[in-house]
Amino acid sequence: MKPIKIITTPLTDEQIRDLRAADAVQISGVVYSARDQAHKRLCEALQSGGPLPFEIRGAMIYYTGPTPASKGRIIGSAGPTTAMRMDAFTPALVRAGLKGTIGKGYRAPSVQESMIRYGAVHFAAMGGFGALLSQYITASRIVAYEDLGTEAIRELIFENFPAVVAYDIYGNSVYKQTGEAD
Repeated sequence: MKPIKIITTPLTDEQIRDLRAADAVQISGVVYSARDQAHKRLCEALQSGGPLPFEIRGAMIYYTGPTPASKGRIIGSAGPTTAMRMDAFTPALVRAGLKGTIGKGYRAPSVQESMIRYGAVHFAAMGGFGALLSQYITASRIVAYEDLGTEAIRELIFENFPAVVAYDIYGNSVYKQTGEAD
């Protein structure tokens, strides 16, 4: 069994070059949550030349819309959203400097191509384990688009968040390695 790789954000090109599809990782540092509508707004800001609500270069986005926190908790359940829902927006964000995404499921060929070209990776987190995964989030604050409710962009602090490299910069996919169609 290969050792778990430790990842700290912001992501660097050196870190990304060291990652291969199927590598188990633990992610620590700042990660932003964003889903469909937040991605749409981020891309509109890029197109208009406006500022983004966080530094995109080296950033990682977790596709999640956490539930409200219960008493005494930092965050509610925070499971991954299906990544392909963000596929229309991801290439533009990767081109702007986004280095990592976390979600579940397959990515479109256009996303895979942008990740290879600009040096970004996609991590898979286990669906159905949102309550467990939330235990690896030690802080949460809204940084943009509060009107989107649970889908607002949040700055999350991860501590040893477990994931697997699903797509690497070499064109490999954990799905291809398991024999499933990509």
